[in-house]
This record gives sequence, structure tokens and C-alpha cells, in this order.
Amino acid sequence: MIRVLIADHEPIVSYGIKMLFESSSDIKIVNAVNTKKQLLDYLKKGSIDVVLMTLDFADSNGISVLRNIKKDFFAVRVIIFSSQPENIYAATSIQAGASGFLSKTTNVSEIKRAIFKVFKGGIYLSNAMARKLTFENSESKKDIYSKLSTREIEVFALICNGKKNKEIAIELNINQKTVSTYKSRLMTKLQVSNIIALIDLGRQNKKLQNSI
Repeated sequence: MIRVLIADHEPIVSYGIKMLFESSSDIKIVNAVNTKKQLLDYLKKGSIDVVLMTLDFADSNGISVLRNIKKDFFAVRVIIFSSQPENIYAATSIQAGASGFLSKTTNVSEIKRAIFKVFKGGIYLSNAMARKLTFENSESKKDIYSKLSTREIEVFALICNGKKNKEIAIELNINQKTVSTYKSRLMTKLQVSNIIALIDLGRQNKKLQNSI
């Protein structure tokens, strides 16, 4: 039996979902809460597998609530159930730790599929949104070097090969301060926050590996 908690600021929504699953033999709606405080307090009691949660709490931002849940109750799966546009909020929700995103216009069979999938460790998105994110990720990976100069690619490759600033400076006949400047540019352009993440990104990319 999958134990589900509903967290929504609209009582009629919670009531409707509870009624839809009242006769279910494999999904149990254990309760409904309306605020961030009620939600976090209930999770402290344990025994919740999946939270079906709005983004529109009266006392807090839904993404902030989501991050709180993933920080303090890591094993709990969260499905965002929202009237906000999927194309704007789905990716943000998944990045913040959600296991799924459902529109409030969806039907009960899709809610059920989403609950089963996230309970088993999967990510649930509509087919259209999943295709969109896959395409965007693919295009992003293809274009990773279009924003870099030839010199930046050279520095990037040497960093990924384990070279220190002094060694890079000697090899490229530039000074160490210039190497540091290139590192900063690379992290900014490739949207990573530290050298470890930069190296990981480079080593995942075959084009860069071929240049090392």
C-alpha cells in the first residue's frame, strides 16, 4: 500500500482527490494538509511514501517547501500537483528535488500512474514535457563549445588533464593570472560553480576528450 499525503491550499482539491482514491486497494490517501507548517509537522510522524503537493501555499513558496522536504525527509517522493504552467515550472520543480509534475487538469488514471512511477524511484512528466526536456538537454550538450573561444577550449582541455595553473601557463605561453581569468570565464560560460564540476563536465564530453 502506497501512503500518500496531499498538501494543497484548496481544501476542495484535497477532498476531491481523497474521494477519487477512496476505494483504491493499492494507494491510500492518509491525510490532507493546507500549509507548509502542517506538511512538515506531518512528515515528522513518518510513514509517508509520496506527497502530492501544490506550488501555491499561502504561507510559503512551493519550491522552498520542496527543498525543505528533500533536505529533511530525503526518502519521501514529491509530485508537484499544480495549476501553474508545466512548461515553466516542471523543470524547476524536478531540479529542486521533485519526482514528478502533474497539471491539475489531469485525470485520476494519470495521477495513479505518476504515484506508482515515483514510488518505484522514477521521474514522472507528461509525454510532451519529457520530449521537450530531452530535446533541450540534447541541444545543450551539442552546443556546449559553441560559446567558447579556441583558447578557452585549450585551457579547458588542460584543466581536465590535471594540469596546474603554472603548467598551463608554460604550455600555452601565457601568465598564470591569465590562466585564472580563463578558468573564471569557463565556469561562468558553462554554468558551473567550481573546478571539480568543470572537470566532470569536460570529461563527460567526447569532443573535449578527443582534444586532450
